[in-house]
Amino acid sequence: MIGATLRGAGWLLTGLLLSACVSETVTRTAVPRVHTLEHVEEHQLLDVGVAIFDPGLSDADEEELVYPEVRRAEAHYQPWLLAEAIQSSASWGAVRVVPDQQQISDLLVTGTILNSHGEKLKLHIVARDASGRVWLDREYESVASRYSYSAHVRSYQDPFQSIYNNVANDLLSARQKLRPEQLVEIRSISELRFAQSMSPEAFGEHLAVDGKGNYRVQRLPAEEDPMLSRVRRIRERDYLYIDTLQAYYSSYQSQMTAPYQEWRKMTYEEAVALRELRRESLVKMVAGAGMVLAGIAAQDGDARSTRTAGQVGIMGGAMVFKSGLQARSETDIHIQALEELGLSLETAVAPQVIELENRSITLTGNVQDQYRQWQQLLREIYATEVGLPSEPEDAKQVAPDEATAADEQAPAG
Repeated sequence: MIGATLRGAGWLLTGLLLSACVSETVTRTAVPRVHTLEHVEEHQLLDVGVAIFDPGLSDADEEELVYPEVRRAEAHYQPWLLAEAIQSSASWGAVRVVPDQQQISDLLVTGTILNSHGEKLKLHIVARDASGRVWLDREYESVASRYSYSAHVRSYQDPFQSIYNNVANDLLSARQKLRPEQLVEIRSISELRFAQSMSPEAFGEHLAVDGKGNYRVQRLPAEEDPMLSRVRRIRERDYLYIDTLQAYYSSYQSQMTAPYQEWRKMTYEEAVALRELRRESLVKMVAGAGMVLAGIAAQDGDARSTRTAGQVGIMGGAMVFKSGLQARSETDIHIQALEELGLSLETAVAPQVIELENRSITLTGNVQDQYRQWQQLLREIYATEVGLPSEPEDAKQVAPDEATAADEQAPAG
């Protein structure tokens, strides 16, 4: 009975040993070409906002090597690459990186980083238009090839460019499924939602919302409506501000590219080394366990020499098993090295001074904080133009430290 059990365990260990010997490295990754449409009517062009990604720190796998500083940097870096891929199709209106998911765009693309290091990138991408219609809701994954980090390849494309190009193509495919009148309606809903954010009282009845949060147009304001004209001027200011942020994101991307690519090159090498160490560790542990089992089986033998050989097998197997554990502990050295690298990828945002007709406003904090302050300022500007109270009721509920984030400065003289 014991012999049969040990033979079964031996076959299991053999299977584990063989599977541990398999180690694959991708040698080539195909990058699809970004598709384009031959002709798009101007009134059907949708503006696209690509929101700063969720770094995915709260849902990260415990066994995955996650470096918070790097993830936060990637959450700003990767949306820019995706926006560039979407824009390259020449089938959209303006494609902008936007500070958060609250941005009202004709089409808003959001993302969560599920896994990211030099060897693999996995993103969850969701695209939803202004009406609430979901265009995309899927995961994209790519494994970098061993040549991705060679000098001539890094000079013209990202190691995971295939993900961004695939998302761009999938968005274009989703767009082609919509009728022209649906595209026009999306643009109208986007404008009316922005108008509602400025003046719920004036534009609250133009849109209907169902239980799932989907919008539809109930009635359109007249083109010559002065309230609509004011909203459009305010929105143009918002676009101008977001366009200034594009310069920030572009500068951030260019400054981050070199150190980030070096970091990813090292993490690629580390990932391969970690896999090899784990494979070596598993091989040793399986082999050691097999020797121990063989030694135990030998103890049932009648001959004294057989029992002695079994004892030696047990001791030898234990030593091999222990060496496997030591090999696994060496991975900690690689983890520490990557953590040190990640600390160098933090960034700071300088305050911005906004010049208005009769005053200057200083926006402080990170990009998201500054944009929230800017949106509050737009509401104040709109309220002043239409003769409403300068401070909306909901603004009074803002915490004191947030309410004073925008520092007013009276003009000199």
